[in-house]
Amino acid sequence: MTNADYNARHLSVLEGLEAVRKRPGMYIGSTDSRGLMHCLWEIIDNSVDEALAGHGADIEVLLHPDDSVEVRDTARGIPVDIEPKTGLSGVEVVFTKLHAGGKFGSGSYAASGGLHGVGASVVNALSERLDVEVDRDGKTWAMSFHRGEPGVFVDSGEPSPGSPFTPYVSNSELRVVGKVAKGVTGTRIRYWADPQIFTKGAGFQLDELVDRARQTAFLVPGLGIDIVDARPTTDGGETRRETFRFAGGISEFVEFLSPDAPLTSTWRIQGTGGYTETVPVLQENGHMVATELSRDCEVDIALRWGAGYDTVFRSFVNIIATPKGGTHQAGFEQGLMKFLRAEVERNARRLKVGTDKLEKEDILAGLTAVLTVRLPEPQFEGQTKEILGTPAVRTIVANAVAKGLAERFESTKRDDKAQSALVLDKIVAEMKSRISARAHKETQRRKNALENSSLPAKLVDCRSNDVANSELFIVEGDSALGTAKLGRDSEYQALLPIRGKILNVQKASVSDMLSNAECASIIQVIGAGSGRSFDLEQARYGKVIIMADADVDGAHIRTLLLTLFFRYMPEMIADGRVYSAVPPLHRVVAINPGSKPNETIYTYSEAELNGVLAALKKSGRRYQDPIQRYKGLGEMDADQLAETTMSRAHRTLRRVRVADAEQAATVFELLMGNDVAPRKDFIIAGQGLDRSRVDV
Repeated sequence: MTNADYNARHLSVLEGLEAVRKRPGMYIGSTDSRGLMHCLWEIIDNSVDEALAGHGADIEVLLHPDDSVEVRDTARGIPVDIEPKTGLSGVEVVFTKLHAGGKFGSGSYAASGGLHGVGASVVNALSERLDVEVDRDGKTWAMSFHRGEPGVFVDSGEPSPGSPFTPYVSNSELRVVGKVAKGVTGTRIRYWADPQIFTKGAGFQLDELVDRARQTAFLVPGLGIDIVDARPTTDGGETRRETFRFAGGISEFVEFLSPDAPLTSTWRIQGTGGYTETVPVLQENGHMVATELSRDCEVDIALRWGAGYDTVFRSFVNIIATPKGGTHQAGFEQGLMKFLRAEVERNARRLKVGTDKLEKEDILAGLTAVLTVRLPEPQFEGQTKEILGTPAVRTIVANAVAKGLAERFESTKRDDKAQSALVLDKIVAEMKSRISARAHKETQRRKNALENSSLPAKLVDCRSNDVANSELFIVEGDSALGTAKLGRDSEYQALLPIRGKILNVQKASVSDMLSNAECASIIQVIGAGSGRSFDLEQARYGKVIIMADADVDGAHIRTLLLTLFFRYMPEMIADGRVYSAVPPLHRVVAINPGSKPNETIYTYSEAELNGVLAALKKSGRRYQDPIQRYKGLGEMDADQLAETTMSRAHRTLRRVRVADAEQAATVFELLMGNDVAPRKDFIIAGQGLDRSRVDV
């Protein structure tokens, strides 16, 4: 297009969209993959808003091989009639005029994700090419745009942004390209992002798209969203497809999001509230007049406390995610805090809280919640709609939370009373653990072994201050400790004895764990805190080695210790610092002829012992009988223990790793948790094991 062709027609179309192209970050946040995904969701959200209004139950998103994307729906279709003020078709108004559309005037949608009327036009402005087809009134209508300007592409084959383009000069044309059956409606939008705008390497993120599509399907019950990724893959794989449709609402969403075992069932809290606000309203004569309007805000919350302490929270306004929160999230936290603080004070004697005060982190520990509010024309901070700014929503949500929780806590139903008590116990336990962890963190720092008087007296520390080179052996029993003292290298090997089987922390509360002498000693000696206050940088030893007897009791003790590490010091396992020693089961003395010294052979299983004995017999060699069978570490001499289990030159260590934390959590919960029935089934199912594998 030359300067001579640049007339008033082009100017009227591009005057607003040029501002979008010059400052894209103001409208989509950034020009990398995040901004590209925001553009896609501007288009998808228009179809979702139609579904919310009761029109169209299917949305399809296609990622084409040429890096274009297409969104199809079966809703009412964009209006194709002429808009009287501009003289343009509804399609052209939607895609070329900022602040134009059914949501901006608040006439077509009671509550929608779209708000400012700029979504489709912004995507159009930032696209090298955009094609739209509308099924309506028995016809298929079509229009194309090049960087926001309407015109016609002449394609020789597949549609391409590089095809010759002729802009409209005087009048636009909404072309009729086909016919459809009566009553068939819908919209198809395909666009190619403009490489002049978006950074090199920006692309559509399938995982993010799938996650948000699933989320939207949860929030709009009955809506089906189909994702098709036809882009070529490096391994030449097939087209990937994901389909989501859920019958149920945010209660199912909470169940999906929950990362831990349930402490309560999923509670549903709903409420409404009214408020007034003064907003400028567009009059028939084109003037904006400040008008006081009455609004209604609907609140819908699903929440559940779990046995863990991770918090999962999602908030939405008219099904648009608000990851940075806003007034609705502030109201939710305010309502929770105010109500639960009052409940704890009311039950202070039973809960033994004294003068300590709950903090927000105590209440949110283990909470999974989905908060949705619906209101007309919400005030967002910026076009990206990540923070809700409507002030009145805070009080409405806070009141709804307080009222909903009060109904649950004052209920006379047995389940409600039991679960309410569990919630209070949990949040108070979290408060106490936070206070205890803070005290631990303040007292567990070590400059060197001699300077720290708070370490347990039974710790036999090493001399070295080099953390990377030091090792802490957690030893089963005092008898083994005596042998290990003589067999260790005192320069870098420290010993901590434990008496018998420690507390099963999978069943116990955090406060019970911290009050247990053995658990507290281990946390104190490692010196890095526990739970959320754990700091790997402060760990006093480079390796922690569990040295238990090679029998069933020893295996049980190892399991209990690993449960402690997994729940309260998982970073130690993730960093590869936790090991299990491998002591031998048998000592075979092979007799050599003449004056040649006898040979000592250690074996670690019955099968290995049988193999060694068979090999000795085959070679005609004799061995001392009876063969020494170690029933515990204390039966070994110091030099034997050092040679087989502690010396770096000869020992074998098994490194404990958590390749899949979720799977590991499931196994630990099965073996060590409160629910007995699954563990019983597991034991019964395992009766077919070879009994020779069990050390008796």
